[in-house]
Amino acid sequence: MCREQTPRSCQHSPACPSASAADHDAARVVSRHPEQGWSLLCNGVVVFEDTGELLPDRQTVAPHRPLYRLVDAA
Repeated sequence: MCREQTPRSCQHSPACPSASAADHDAARVVSRHPEQGWSLLCNGVVVFEDTGELLPDRQTVAPHRPLYRLVDAA
């Protein structure tokens, strides 16, 4: 298993992206709490079911659900 604050100790292959990487939410889930609405990733990032995130350095990422455009079929 990986350590929350030390992504270099990640045992996954390929290694999970660090918390500062643009694709940090691609890291593997190490602890899931669906009853509370959050999961802990290998790199220490906490992701919430509303797509918000809490980074290990205590910065937050606002929910970022994709916006879909309505396409008129006519």
